[in-house]
Amino acid sequence: MAQSLTAGQALIISLWVALVESRALGYATLNLRFSPMMTGLIVGIVMGDVATAMAITASIQLIYMGMIAPGGAMPAEPAVATAIAVPVAIMSNLQPTEAIAIAVPVGLLGSYLYSFRFFINTFIIRLTDKYAEATNDKGLFASIILLPTLVSFLLFVPALFVALYYGAPVIASFTETLSGGKVFHILNVVGGGLAALGIALIIKVIGKKEYLVFFLLAYFMTVMLKSLGINTVTYAIVGAIVAVIYAQLAHKAEA
Repeated sequence: MAQSLTAGQALIISLWVALVESRALGYATLNLRFSPMMTGLIVGIVMGDVATAMAITASIQLIYMGMIAPGGAMPAEPAVATAIAVPVAIMSNLQPTEAIAIAVPVGLLGSYLYSFRFFINTFIIRLTDKYAEATNDKGLFASIILLPTLVSFLLFVPALFVALYYGAPVIASFTETLSGGKVFHILNVVGGGLAALGIALIIKVIGKKEYLVFFLLAYFMTVMLKSLGINTVTYAIVGAIVAVIYAQLAHKAEA
């Protein structure tokens, strides 16, 4: 039987997600919302297993790498997906790619909750217009910062708490009963495909054809040198050196 989150653990994770979704810390929380990594770290610290949490979150991060947020709206909420999928994966000993299959539908449900937050804030905007006409500084602070933040906490904290405290153990126990079967094999394959799709999207969004050769070089280097156990920091240093050499040669060619 999978272990359960305590009420305190569920509450801490819920408060973190609400903080991220509320944008209470400005642009920093906007970045935290779009990237699962920090949420995964918080979950790992709360559950006392940072290494496993980050390994799972790294796979989840891949599927959201190529996503964009036109007008601030995301097709899925990475922070919500991570907050639910990582505890479930830890409790039921899922592989990182298997956790992706849980993160995707949860993230979609989270986007509906975030859209509902937008709907509620449309009523608060009316107060903002009223306070702006009256040049009421305190009223503007309340309608622009305080009330939207409060709405976010009132929406996300109860929803995430119920999902974590009551829902996550149920999902974890259910997945444990299916462990090692065809269902998990399918989840593993689908999760790996979604991760590959995320990488493809980010290349499509920010990649350029003339730089594609460097991506291929990096990929085949990691494959050929896998037996050497080279870590990502070393590859990053090599990549930076190659980038500097390329920039210097390109500059000389233009001169």
